[in-house]
Amino acid sequence: MLAALIAFPLGLLFGSFLNVCILRLPKDKSILWPASHCPNCQTPIKFYDNIPILSFVLLKGRCRACKEPISPRYPAIELLTGLLTALFAAKWIVSPGWLAVALAAVYLLIVVSVIDFDTMLISDAFSLALFLLGAGGSLVNPYFEGAWGERLASAAIGAAAGAGFIWALALVGKVIYKKDAVGEGDIFLMGGIGALCGWQGVITCVIMASFFGSIYGISLLVMKKADRMSSMPFGPFLAAGAVINLYSLVKPEAFFFVLPF
Repeated sequence: MLAALIAFPLGLLFGSFLNVCILRLPKDKSILWPASHCPNCQTPIKFYDNIPILSFVLLKGRCRACKEPISPRYPAIELLTGLLTALFAAKWIVSPGWLAVALAAVYLLIVVSVIDFDTMLISDAFSLALFLLGAGGSLVNPYFEGAWGERLASAAIGAAAGAGFIWALALVGKVIYKKDAVGEGDIFLMGGIGALCGWQGVITCVIMASFFGSIYGISLLVMKKADRMSSMPFGPFLAAGAVINLYSLVKPEAFFFVLPF
């Protein structure tokens, strides 16, 4: 509990930084300079107006200088990051090496997800970073077993399984829909996720992503914001499945039941 209480405010701060990354990286802008400023009037944001969540509440969701509304997405991402940081810290504080690897992956996946929703694009740099985390973190990965060579092999097999699975899915989708059903970025993203979660995590991640994506797609259809042929990002749902598996690996047998006949 103490670990979670300490981790939560730290997670809020990381969430504030992730907002900067989400806003600037798609525009090829530096995430370090200039300092945070209002995207509408360009006024630099004072430190007391840049406190995660609290400043948004005190400012009533508006810029102090120009009074333009501040997107509620900013505090939402801060809160999500804080909660996930607290949850992972509470569970994995006994394994600080894996905690560091898992949280770094979670933060990358948050950035990937929001950018994919905004642009329908996933940078290969994020996928490569996830793969390197998976390979480097294989020594402390609680889901891998054996000596360092076996653990590294597990990460490599997971990466190949992840990329291969989505590549095969893309081929099938193109045959059925006569167009690209899965983006190239999703293939590399799943490779990075596979390096972290292993081949078993790949299977359950795709199952969970398909479920989450179906719920999202049906919701859009019901609200008449999309039709059956509309494109939608798949990366955020793969990321959601990955975060669940990073927290506690869901094995394939959790989704399959052997009948007694």
